[in-house]
Amino acid sequence: MLSNRIDLGFPLALLEMLARVASIASITLLLLLFQGEAFNPFSVTPEEWAGLIFFPIGVMVGMIIAWWKEGVGAAVTLGSLLAFYFVYGHLFRNHIGGWPFIAFASPGFLFLLHWLFYHRENRPALS
Repeated sequence: MLSNRIDLGFPLALLEMLARVASIASITLLLLLFQGEAFNPFSVTPEEWAGLIFFPIGVMVGMIIAWWKEGVGAAVTLGSLLAFYFVYGHLFRNHIGGWPFIAFASPGFLFLLHWLFYHRENRPALS
């Protein structure tokens, strides 16, 4: 019964390492973008703060949490991304084009995949 299960040891470790490296790259690039723009918090409107809470702040916090609690961190990252699209796209009727926001949050998808595969592999077998 257990012999037909695939050993996911190395692929799972590779997926975890890829998620962690990608999260470091994503957080670093987001911080550099804000530093390069000479971010002035006093010039940000309340509507913009609503978006900034979810992206990039919520996304970065989620990726940091995912280093210790992958499921929770992935949920925070992807939930923040969805909330950002909801706030800006639906409530404020702003057009958010392109894939950059999803690309910056993509480590959250990798953390979620790792969490799903890890818990699937370590689930007790049904007899």
